[in-house]
Amino acid sequence: MSLSAKPLAGLKVIELGTLIAGPFASRICAEFGADVIKIESPDGGDPLRKWRKLYEGTSLWWFVQARNKKSLTLNLKHPEGQSVLKRLLGEADILIENFRPGVLEKLGLGWDVLHALNPKLVMVRLSGFGQTGPYKDQPGFGAVGESMGGLRYITGFEDRPPVRTGISIGDSIAALWGVIGALMALRHREMNDGQGQVVDVALYEAVFAMMESLVPEFDVFGFIRERSGNIMPGITPSSIHTCVDGRHIQIGANGDAIFKRFMLAIGRDDLANDPTLTDNAGRDLRRDELYGVIDRWAASLPLAEVEAILNRAEVPASRIYSAADMFADPQFLAREMFLSARLPDGKAFKMPGIVPKLSDTPGSTEWVGPQLGEHTAEVLEGLGYTAQQIAVLREQGTV
Repeated sequence: MSLSAKPLAGLKVIELGTLIAGPFASRICAEFGADVIKIESPDGGDPLRKWRKLYEGTSLWWFVQARNKKSLTLNLKHPEGQSVLKRLLGEADILIENFRPGVLEKLGLGWDVLHALNPKLVMVRLSGFGQTGPYKDQPGFGAVGESMGGLRYITGFEDRPPVRTGISIGDSIAALWGVIGALMALRHREMNDGQGQVVDVALYEAVFAMMESLVPEFDVFGFIRERSGNIMPGITPSSIHTCVDGRHIQIGANGDAIFKRFMLAIGRDDLANDPTLTDNAGRDLRRDELYGVIDRWAASLPLAEVEAILNRAEVPASRIYSAADMFADPQFLAREMFLSARLPDGKAFKMPGIVPKLSDTPGSTEWVGPQLGEHTAEVLEGLGYTAQQIAVLREQGTV
């Protein structure tokens, strides 16, 4: 798959980001053909390089998060560093940044300056609380966004404190909104006056936007949704159940016809034909009874047999997958959700496949996350810098 065959080929994206939200947004652009140049501090680069499991000193996460990107080291506190960045942005389509609001302005790189420099530039700004409002200057990571946005409040069991998901979901959701906003802005630029604009994504708002009916339920009924464990309140039955072998399975039998098929499949014809259980409202009134029935049934059989019965009855269900389950699953394999790549020393490893699947112009991985500053000379030469000028920049500590 050539880069020119990808849907974002021809777009130049500059990433001024660290860790998760900004880098994930630019990663998506890179996977689908954009020329992504990641600006990193010469002093260690993105902290993500050292997060979680390390392979010979570098995070395995880094090799995925920075795939298809070029790494340019640049000291933005140095006037020459800012000059290099302005030259890059003068010909860029998208800038993705996740500094705290005001940082770029202090460097003389605020929106007014950049828009005057390159009127077509789209600026994606990801921050904890957005570029406006009384909280804008406060630091805000994804965990804060998940808390303020409502996700943490409803996650967990009702008799215990709130819990978090095991990944940085708030950052990743914000990154998706950032990419969506950037593509909207590019479409507007294409169809109207050729002018770029600012895409302002606040992490708490990115999470808040996913909270389904939380707002109208509170406004109309004064109802505050609370933690409910593994069940989905008001939608019955949909929960996790434990099998005799200790494995767990999610069963979603909340459709009217599905519920009937499920009850018949487990030998509960009485419940399948009970007129008070023909719709969701009736089932929810008897939620505890129904979950008790399903718990006892699942607990009497091994996971494989539970799965087989549910599949035959066409009841939506899934075992709770670990990484080991994923690696052995034919659906993951058929959809190419594990890509083969090589670490810098040549060791083969698997990385996540590309999402979404485009029929004619799919994304791909061309290379894994680069070494710090690996593309510095290449990028500078592309801007017209001579070898002597690049050497001077290195001596000055600019790159």
